[in-house]
Amino acid sequence: MRKIVPQRCRVIRNRKLDKAGLYYSLTVGGFRTPRRIYPGQFVHVRTANGNDPFLRRAFSVADFNEKAGNLEIIYKVVGRGTACLTQKTKDDTLDLIGPLGNRFRPLSKKQTVVIIAGGIGLPPLYFLARHLTDRGHDPGRILFFYGGSTKDDLIEMGRLRRLGIDFNPCTDDGSYGFKGFVTDAVAQRLESLGKRNTFICGCGPEPMLAALQDLTLKTGFSGEVSLEAPMPCGVGVCLGCVRPSLKNPGQYLRVCRDGPVFKIGEVRI
Repeated sequence: MRKIVPQRCRVIRNRKLDKAGLYYSLTVGGFRTPRRIYPGQFVHVRTANGNDPFLRRAFSVADFNEKAGNLEIIYKVVGRGTACLTQKTKDDTLDLIGPLGNRFRPLSKKQTVVIIAGGIGLPPLYFLARHLTDRGHDPGRILFFYGGSTKDDLIEMGRLRRLGIDFNPCTDDGSYGFKGFVTDAVAQRLESLGKRNTFICGCGPEPMLAALQDLTLKTGFSGEVSLEAPMPCGVGVCLGCVRPSLKNPGQYLRVCRDGPVFKIGEVRI
């Protein structure tokens, strides 16, 4: 198997996803990988042409067309690295390393999959939903809960609906969909689902994931969460993204190397 090395890829498009210009979808072409890319994995991106910012940024893969080599990331502008990305235009080059990290586990077509995305936790979970439907999973058995503070935090909803899945938008202020925390909406739905054939997948802000982990453990369901963390190296060397282990007190797990996908109950969130 060939080693994973940095690649300079051509930007195909870099488009705004909201009126405020906080959310973007960036697609590069010509991304080649010696292995398949699965939902949950990420790429490590040099966001600037020079050395400022010096460190790469980690972004979950939002979609990948293996035949064309087109890889998409979805990002929110939160600092210098993502601000630099907004300046990328068609035919610019972008330096990426990947795929890195692990994946969401393979799921049976007989399972009901409950997917919970919060804010910018959407990308790997959209990829997961598309991956499942492309492989024949009944869209009606994919329950997708997408939460944000307001409607403005919910992006690409049309794209989600086109998958034909059971889509459930939620906002804290009630400006769109269910009014309240996304985990409250999930808790109501879990009451009608059987534990044996239901699997939960989540990604989003840590308070949301902590609440989801508590809910899942208390109700006896099983699942996985994808954690977000600063990843200076992306390969497990710098230890800048460690999280305490719940199963083995005193031990730590690296989000970039041991994750970013963990079994619910595996790490302290």
